[in-house]
Parts: sequence; structure tokens; C-alpha cells
Amino acid sequence: MQAKVQAQIQAQLASRQQRQRCRQLTTVTSTASELQLAGQRYLHFSSNDYLGLSSHPAVRAAWCSLATVGSRASPLVTGYQTEHARLSAQLAEFLGYEAVMLFGSAFAANSGGLATLGRLYDKLWLDRLAHASLLAGAQQSGQPWRRFRHNQLLAITPAATENSELLVTESVFSMDGDQLPLTDYARLHRHRPRADWWLDDAHGFGVLGKDGRGVVELVQQAPEYLVLAFGKACGVAGGAIACSADAASYLSNYCPELIYSTAMPAAQAAAITAAVEVIAGAEGQQLRSRLAANISLFRELAQQRELPLSESQHAIQTLILGTDARALGVSAKLRAQDIWCAAIRPPTVPEGTARLRLTLTAEHSDAHIRQLVDALASALDAA
Repeated sequence: MQAKVQAQIQAQLASRQQRQRCRQLTTVTSTASELQLAGQRYLHFSSNDYLGLSSHPAVRAAWCSLATVGSRASPLVTGYQTEHARLSAQLAEFLGYEAVMLFGSAFAANSGGLATLGRLYDKLWLDRLAHASLLAGAQQSGQPWRRFRHNQLLAITPAATENSELLVTESVFSMDGDQLPLTDYARLHRHRPRADWWLDDAHGFGVLGKDGRGVVELVQQAPEYLVLAFGKACGVAGGAIACSADAASYLSNYCPELIYSTAMPAAQAAAITAAVEVIAGAEGQQLRSRLAANISLFRELAQQRELPLSESQHAIQTLILGTDARALGVSAKLRAQDIWCAAIRPPTVPEGTARLRLTLTAEHSDAHIRQLVDALASALDAA
């Protein structure tokens, strides 16, 4: 490494360390509700495994049923196998789309897909709090793009009559747990005919709706592009874009993240298929009911203790604490009480909004929720 480059790396890392913002990997063993680190057991409240499907017997069996490990090629060479086709067809039918394209990650689906399809529009609009993958895709599209105030869909400047535009947002926002304003979405869908929608349903799919279909179950007009993340409610990994057959063909021909990346392992596709089967069935409804009950219990107990909660009704529950030091301090005090909840700091969230991002799952028991609230109250009192 060149000395100049090494000096820049060291200086920038030192700056982050000084501000208590230097990220590092932590090696753990975990389920949706429990975590082990260095022999110590914690209740786990930083997992996106909302329904606990990462440990579900059917999902694990599906993964283990495949004799091979890797897919050996990109999807457009020989990497697209029976399991991939089955998953794509299952999702297309479940969600009501003509096609579903699979990606190695939801980040790649957003960044690569939006960069590829976004260049066909005259202008892109992004929610101010849109995920980093969406921001990357907009930047890479090469087209003009602007941000609009968070969830203020009706404040987007009207487009010129002949201009096509792509409106980019999320069903559930990952750092706050607040949701897309569905009434405003419906109104804009009706009155902005030259606009298409790119909707990231990473935290909605499997959780929202009676049948777990996510945001498409809650709106009359589905977005033109729907992004799924299989590392959340499905409990596996990977991502997908649900879209028209023409858009899917365009991605196959022009999206580098799809063309030049090795396909996800067939075993992974089989595990996701099994997870979607659970989500769509009676057990999925039971798990969503259990999750909803946990959210309700947590919010009721937290309000009784006057904890500084956000307004989220989702599994993502946020306590904004302001300074990095306070968020880190409260997180450390929770660990001392065998509760694992990571502190989220800038630049992941805006300056002055360092927070605890709690995630509840269907695997948590009432006793877990009560222990969490007691620990939070104690940690905040001592902070």
C-alpha cells in the first residue's frame, strides 16, 4: 500500500474513533431472540428475523436438502437452476407481478436495479431517509435526482407535462420503523400518471398484511418495481425485484449486478421458497399475530414507564437519545443486564439523533418483553 493512502486510511479511522463512530465486526452466535458472545448469553433485540424463520425446521430442511453448495455461474450463464425458477414463479404469483428477478442481496437489487432502470426516466425523486442502496442506485443512474422531505409525498414538485419520473421510497423505514403514508401514495398514484414507483418493501414483506404479502396487500395499485429482502422476515439472505416481464428482460440484458454476479446458491433459493410457504400459510398468520402482540405489549409497558418511544407500530422500535455517548452508554448498560441492543449513530442516522434501534420478533416471549422494558427503564435512569 502506498504510504499516502495508508496515512489517509489511518487518519480517517482515527477521526471516527475519536468521535466514537468507528464500526467493527463482532463475532456472535444468535437466533432471532438470543445471542451468545464470548460465552455470555443475551436476549437479542437487534435482529431483523421478525418471524424467527431462520431457525424454522422447514427452512433449515430445505437448505440442507440440496447436495451441492454453490451455483457455479452467473444466472445468465448456467447459474439459474430449478430452485431459482421455482422461487421466482412462487413470488410472482404470490405478489401479483409478471416477473421476479433474484439478486445476491437486496442492496444489489436496489443499487443495481435502480441504476439500470432509473436511467430511462427524466428525473428521480427519493425520500430524504431512503436507504443507502437507493441513494447509490440514483447516483449511478446518471439521471437528475432530488430528495423530498421524509414521507411528504404530496410536497413533490409537479413534473413537466412530457417528463417521465420515478418516485423512490420504502414501505417501512429501517431506522425509525415508520411507514409509507398509504393515503398519500394512492392519491399521488391517481394524479401523477407519468410517474412510476420504486418501492423497497424490505421490512414489510412477510410482516405487513393478513397474508404477509407486504405493502402490495395494503394498496390498490401496486408499484411498478417492488424490492424484496430475504434477510428480514424470510430469515435467509438475498433480494429480488418484482416487475413487468419487459423490465425483467431489460435487467437481464443491462444490469451488471445481475449479469456479472454468481447466482445465489440453489440451497438458498430453496430455503427462501420454504420461508415464503410458511409466510403465506396459516403458520405465517399465527407468527404475525404473535409479533403484533409483542409490539403491542412492548409499547404498552414502555408508555407506562414513560420511555421516549417513536410512533412506530412496526417491529422496529426506536428510542432517540441524541448524542452518540448517551446511546452507547445506554446500550452498554443494557448489555450489563443481559440485553443486546445496538446503538445506531451518525452517519447511519442524522446528526443529533443517535438512538437505540430495538427489533421485536415473534420468537420473543412476554417475559422477554417485560425484561427488556425493565432493563431500558433502569438504563435510561442511570444514563
